Amino acid sequence: MANIKSAKKRVLVNATKAARNKATNSALKTAIKKANAAIESGDANKAEAVKVAVKKLDQAAAKGLLHKNNAAHKKSQLVNKLNKSN
Repeated sequence: MANIKSAKKRVLVNATKAARNKATNSALKTAIKKANAAIESGDANKAEAVKVAVKKLDQAAAKGLLHKNNAAHKKSQLVNKLNKSN
């Protein structure tokens, strides 16, 4: 552990941010998996599941968890998959 006060604070702040990023990333992956499962099973509310996943992707890109082009690619894949299933 660091001896300097500012370094100790950085350790604590970094741990907090890492935990927040991990939780957001986990929620994002869960939403994408649920959307894919809904599309593949032909669920009635598959459009809603995709909508939730797209929102999570936008939020992750805004927070810097994903690059905006990566988020756009994932959204495009989901929407294309949804449109092909209809």
